[in-house]
Parts: sequence; structure tokens; C-alpha cells
Amino acid sequence: MKEKNVNLNGKTVLITGAAGFIGSHLAARLFGEFKDIKVVGFDNVNDYYDVRLKEERLEKLSAYENFIFVKGDISDKAAVDEVFAKYKPAVVVNLAAQAGVRYSIENPGAYIEANVIGFYNILEACRHSDPKVEHLVYASSSSVYGGNTKLPFSTKDQVDHPLSLYAATKKSNELFAYSYSNLYGMATTGLRFFTVYGPMGRPDMALFLFADKLLRGETIQIFNYGNCKRDFTYVDDIVTGVVNVMQSTPDEDEKGNRYKVYNIGNHNPENLMDFVDILQKELVAHGVLPEDFDFEAHRELLPMQPGDVEATFADVDDLMRDFDFKPDTDLRDGIRNFVDWYAGYVKRRDNK
Repeated sequence: MKEKNVNLNGKTVLITGAAGFIGSHLAARLFGEFKDIKVVGFDNVNDYYDVRLKEERLEKLSAYENFIFVKGDISDKAAVDEVFAKYKPAVVVNLAAQAGVRYSIENPGAYIEANVIGFYNILEACRHSDPKVEHLVYASSSSVYGGNTKLPFSTKDQVDHPLSLYAATKKSNELFAYSYSNLYGMATTGLRFFTVYGPMGRPDMALFLFADKLLRGETIQIFNYGNCKRDFTYVDDIVTGVVNVMQSTPDEDEKGNRYKVYNIGNHNPENLMDFVDILQKELVAHGVLPEDFDFEAHRELLPMQPGDVEATFADVDDLMRDFDFKPDTDLRDGIRNFVDWYAGYVKRRDNK
């Protein structure tokens, strides 16, 4: 077990991407676990997906007295510097990014702006912050494993063959962080998230996307003819991992760098067709779809998409060793929780 050497009680934490899926869950958890903590949320609230969902997340966070929201873009250096100068965060969690593997094929420039220039701006602001930022925690991705075929994916594996620009930008974040740890003594921890899902999730990811399409009577597209496996990881488990890491800066390596990368995944890859079957049953059980809905007529099996991989599988031995924790939420329970939230959300959304 690693020592908790960063006391979050009474501290100011900056979360970039606070209107996002993981960021909003993380902010709420911090208020529930730590005394007198102040959370500054920074987000550009862009329209990559439905802004109404981002606004609903922020509305929930506005109930917390010590939540401060600043609208801004991490690719805007002046805006980032201003937030650091005004609020002087002790810990920074960088979750802001242009997400999505497929979108990176269509619009690569958005990924360079947010994931490369934006992350550089965060690193520079941390470097020059006074007082010093105690710990920078940032989101990487299981996508960095790219064309690797050895399973499970270990942080000790080479990750030099990204299959998408999104993956390449996430790997660049890890390289930048290492350089800043080496040159400026910054404590940085990268987290490779594996297929995160749950309530208030992103509409462009499979769970939400499939639910929306089925609700509209459209056909869902299942790639690689359903022969994909994903290490689906429930959002509460992801947040527990982030909170654990926030409180413990990396030990120095043999070169004196305080730099670390962890996988956060369920360590249990699930077949995509099983995932779809559970979702369908829960949509019927919650009354979102009628019992006689013809699911077979609304499935289209397609070949593998560019940038996709057949399987993801997280080796979480480091996470277990250092924090005595690994994600373990059962997929059926997690999907049930999502559909429970989704059933109420679509009524609010579609009535606006």
C-alpha cells in the first residue's frame, strides 16, 4: 500500500473536463469524502455531444457550496493561466480532452488542439504555479495499446503502434508528463482508462448510443461481426481509482522522476454481443422499450472499423499492489444502473 501523502481536506482541486462524464462524477465524490474541499471545474462545454447532458451534470454540481465553475478551453493558454493564478490548486486532475477514436479520423485538428496543446498548457501552468501543485493526475487511455496482441495489457508493454490519432495524442500526454517530471521535478500520474460506462455517460459511446438508436427504432451497428471484447469499467470504480491516486504521489524511480502510469480496468473482458443482450433486457425491464421489440431486426453486423481493436484487457496488478483496489462492478449491475438513470433522462431530454 502506498502512503497517502496528499491530504485533500481543505485543499483546492482543479478538474478540467468537469462537465464531462468522469469529471462530474469525480467532483461529486470529492465533496462526499473530504472536508472543506474546494473544487474548481474548468470546461469549454462544447457541442461534441448534446450540451443538455453537460448542463445537467453541472446543475447537479452547483448544489455544492464549494463548487466553482469556470467556462474555458484548455487550449487557451491565457484562460488556463488565469484559473491557476486565481485559485492556486493544490491538485490538478486533467480530464479535458477531445474524445473518440472514430471522430479523430474525421477531425484530427480537434485532437491536436485539445489533447496536445491543451495538455501542454496544463503542464506549463502546473510548472509555474505558486505555491507548487502537489500532484498532476491526468487521463490517458487504453487506446495507447493500439495493435498490441498480448493480453492482458500491461503498463510494462511497449505502446509504439497507435491505431488512431486519439491514441497517439494520449501517448504523447504520457511522454510530455515524463519530460516534465524529469526536468522540473513535477509529480505526475497518468491513468489508462478502459471503456468507461455508467449513469450520465457519453452519448457517443456504445451503451448510450445503442440505447438511443433502439429507442428511435433505428439499427445498431455492431463491428467485427460482434467478435469484440471490451474491458467495460463502471464509472464509480474509475472514480475510486482516481481518488486513490490523487492522494499518493509517485515514488521516485531510479532516475529520481516522480512519474507513474496505471491501468484502471475491470480485468474482465466481456463479449460485445453479451453486452448488447444485457442492455436490451434492461431496456425492456425498465419500460424504455416494449416487451415485443424485435431486436434482431435492429442489429447490423459489420466488419472492423479503422482504428478499432478486437479486445481490451487491463492488467491491474500495480493498482492492486499500491492501493489494494481493483474495479469489480458486475457488467449486469452497471448496465442496470445506467438504464435506471437513462429511463428518467430521456423523458427530461425529450420534453425540453
